[in-house]
Amino acid sequence: MGKRIYVDHAATTPIRSEVLEEMMPYLTERFGNPSSIYSYGREAKKAIEEAREKVAKAIGADPLEIYFTGSGTEADNWAIIGTAFANRNKGNHIITSSIEHHAVLHTCEYLEKQGFSVTYLPVDEFGMVKLETLKKSINDRTILVTIMHANNEIGTIQPIKEIGEFLKEKDITFHTDAVQTVGKIPVNVKGLKVDMLSLSAHKIYGPKGIGALYIRKGIKIHPYIHGGAQERKRRAGTENVAGIVGLGKAIELAISNMEGQREYLTSLRDKLIKGIQEKIPYVRINGHPTQRLPHNVNMCFEFIEGESLLLNLDMKGICASSGSACTSGSLEPSHVLLAIGLPHEIAHGSLRLTLGKDNTQEDIDYILEVLPQIVNKLRDMSPLFNQRKEK
Repeated sequence: MGKRIYVDHAATTPIRSEVLEEMMPYLTERFGNPSSIYSYGREAKKAIEEAREKVAKAIGADPLEIYFTGSGTEADNWAIIGTAFANRNKGNHIITSSIEHHAVLHTCEYLEKQGFSVTYLPVDEFGMVKLETLKKSINDRTILVTIMHANNEIGTIQPIKEIGEFLKEKDITFHTDAVQTVGKIPVNVKGLKVDMLSLSAHKIYGPKGIGALYIRKGIKIHPYIHGGAQERKRRAGTENVAGIVGLGKAIELAISNMEGQREYLTSLRDKLIKGIQEKIPYVRINGHPTQRLPHNVNMCFEFIEGESLLLNLDMKGICASSGSACTSGSLEPSHVLLAIGLPHEIAHGSLRLTLGKDNTQEDIDYILEVLPQIVNKLRDMSPLFNQRKEK
């Protein structure tokens, strides 16, 4: 196999060897059901509680405020649906943003069919939610605000602390989807003033199939999955012990290396952005110029399709994406890029490169060598670009 460069870490990350090593005993000899009272069960239960402490410590929570879920999507669904149904006697209005992940948007659309009212806040050209707009959207029926910490496509970091401080004075629950930020930038639930927070293991070099929801003590929320008494009767189902242990180890490692990684990835990101702007005309860098994730580069190339770009990059050994992995295969342009004001024809030419700990300066050099060649080749075949040249 030839050269391969993986730059789609916002979609998923490879599992760390240390994480897998920590998980293996719970896939083999320590296989007990944590609800069992004999030694096998007690071993598994102890491992779960140790992982819960690690997750809680990473985000500044109490271990009793951490609930394990099957994914970040499940955590989002539970936070939104559970809060809506538990507070229906108080009101039926929910506020979110127009650039949320579909785990949030589709859940809100589901609740609209159940009689709830949802306000989808617009964003500015950088994908930023404005606090003043949020303030004007609140009414006496508002029971929940859910705004993501950072966008999964364009990397813009939202003013969550500012929003949380405002909502603290209101009797409104505040949830944030932090799947893209935990382990990448500082996340502290008390500092951010959030009541609920979703996270996922496979974005931080942990296993797939495990996530967590922070629920501040005192928050009124219905259980999401019904059955047994697991997770203090709030999330039934036999626990994914190995996955939970993996999440605990992954988040512990991510936090311990975060500052160094943040600095390293920012330097690679900035080199990549600068190189692309210097080498390729008619390119737009999407997202906020400074308030953005350290590993995110999102751009649109005029006159070409993002899908063609991805296929050509893949043939050169570069694994990238045009946006959210959860909507790959859709022919529709990204709802995020449309929300920041891009026309359809430009939004179709999007490319997302998200860097990880194993990417190197040589990887960036190779991308900067290959990408302009591919863009030039595709533009040469583009009738729109040829029309532009003739003008």
